[in-house]
Amino acid sequence: MSRKIIITGATGLIGKKLSNSLINRGDEVIIFSRDAEKAKSIFSKPIECVEWDYLKPDEWISKIENSDAVIHLAGINLFSKRWNESFKQAVLESRELSTRNLVEAIKSCANKPKVFISASGIGYYGDCGETLLVENSPKGNDFLADVCEVWESESRKIGEYGIRNVQIRTGLVLSLEDGALKQMLPPFKFFIGGPLGNGKQWSSWLHLDDIVGIYLHAIDNKNLSGAVNAATPNPVRMKEFAKTLGKAFHRPSIFPVPIFVLKIVVGEAAEVVTASQKVDVQKLLNSGYKFKFPDLYKAFQNLLT
Repeated sequence: MSRKIIITGATGLIGKKLSNSLINRGDEVIIFSRDAEKAKSIFSKPIECVEWDYLKPDEWISKIENSDAVIHLAGINLFSKRWNESFKQAVLESRELSTRNLVEAIKSCANKPKVFISASGIGYYGDCGETLLVENSPKGNDFLADVCEVWESESRKIGEYGIRNVQIRTGLVLSLEDGALKQMLPPFKFFIGGPLGNGKQWSSWLHLDDIVGIYLHAIDNKNLSGAVNAATPNPVRMKEFAKTLGKAFHRPSIFPVPIFVLKIVVGEAAEVVTASQKVDVQKLLNSGYKFKFPDLYKAFQNLLT
């Protein structure tokens, strides 16, 4: 049965593939975008794109009426600029205010969606060393953890209106289109690749196809709610991550990138890039999700061939 799905952030890495997957399975997708015409040009199939200023809900609220699900992915790219106080404030507000206004818009609908799914990240936990992180593990004490907490708090308010809500705490998404993997590949091409930081930190990763699969699963599975860790069941240390990437790419992995170098390049965000986060995904597995790429080497092979 076709469903009406609203998506914000549909032009991003996850949003594009998720939107196409929903269209291909027969759902009606409506994209909320700050530039509707540009968004429409990104997709090969006809798709409805609505001009979306999250500060002006009166202009788009009617589109939410009678929808089955609202998927909220929008937010300023964390790594689009070097971090400073004004950029960090913009990152926070883009998530806090957009989520709050979406929830308020849904509240006013006569026929409300059945589920509200919001993005979040495993950055919620901060740098946790060897600790195995489950969904009720405590919040970290850095900037990104604070952002995730506010983001999720605004999302959970939708539950007051009897709507199922899910917060997807996403790990390191593997894709050649964007993200950390794309940034790591150039050094490997020139035989100077290696782990980030000391290489001992845990990396909780997943293939792009799996994060899209998890969102589809969250839409369809009525028993899944609350915070959900989204990563494979097989986290690895960064040294192993880089070694496996080198093996798949037929390159050595012998030149680590020290954290002081990362700080020169990306500033405070270097602490996020090198944080150790070993997340448990038993909640996701118990809900019935089956990973397409649970093995890191096979995930790299799929992406690089």
